[in-house]
Amino acid sequence: MAGMGRSNRAGRGTDRSRTAPENDPVATGAGGRTHAQGPLSRPVDSGLAELHPDRDRPAAWSLLIDGAPQSLVDLADPTHLGFEYQRRLGHLIDLVAPAGRPLTVLHLGGGALTLARYVAATRPRSRQQVAEIDTALTELVRAELPLERGWQVKVRGADARSVLERTPEGSVDLVIADVFSGARVPAHCTTVEFTALAARALAPGGWYAVNIADGSALPFARSQVATLGAVFPELCLVADPAVLRGKRFGNLILAAAHTPLPLAELTRKVASDAALGRVEHGRALADFAAGAAPATDATAAPSPAPPPGVFR
Repeated sequence: MAGMGRSNRAGRGTDRSRTAPENDPVATGAGGRTHAQGPLSRPVDSGLAELHPDRDRPAAWSLLIDGAPQSLVDLADPTHLGFEYQRRLGHLIDLVAPAGRPLTVLHLGGGALTLARYVAATRPRSRQQVAEIDTALTELVRAELPLERGWQVKVRGADARSVLERTPEGSVDLVIADVFSGARVPAHCTTVEFTALAARALAPGGWYAVNIADGSALPFARSQVATLGAVFPELCLVADPAVLRGKRFGNLILAAAHTPLPLAELTRKVASDAALGRVEHGRALADFAAGAAPATDATAAPSPAPPPGVFR
């Protein structure tokens, strides 16, 4: 889960005294860490996790992994999405079904569970499953940034693709892939085969949403458009215009479905955001990906590493 200049993940092991059972609901309860307690640092499986109090929101915390911002959680307002890419995913959550209707959502990559909180708050009675391989990170989130009681969120401490492979056919309304190892999307989660598994998991009318990161000539993003387009007939991309022009490294959101996406509504939501964003689809998106080959299990590579200093 990487927000350029705002979020991420890395990969080294650490000892811990206990781990969360694979299907254990995330512990919930009142309260959570307060700003008076100050920052917290703790080693987790993917590096050094840090919780920093947000200067502008009295109940909000930033999660960093090895110094890279990953998530922002406001314990007093779970509908607050502080990162640009998460707000764009939030727009898709808002539009995938009529307002307030409960959803069944599979999150591939969990972090501080920001998007799971958003779904639970905006769509009560939703059922959600999260694949988060870093069980020590999940324990930290459970203890310091607990979810509200009654939210139906389960976390599986397993690789995203292995969870996707075991997801029953036609069982979820929305699959959100926000999978990062370090600052890079792992190769095995970027392929046509992976995308086909996501398509298989979707109920009729369901959507697949993906967060990726790229820069310069955007070869990875172009390949991902071709990859999703090899599985889904409907596709759009949302990103900062500067990222699309190759002026800076950043996040791009892809949304795919077997039925038409609400492009006009999505464009209006993106335009209303404080951060500049553009929705590409149809001929413009086809031109963007022209000449790019879909990634397969035999050919895939991780997304590119961000340039030095991008998180400063």
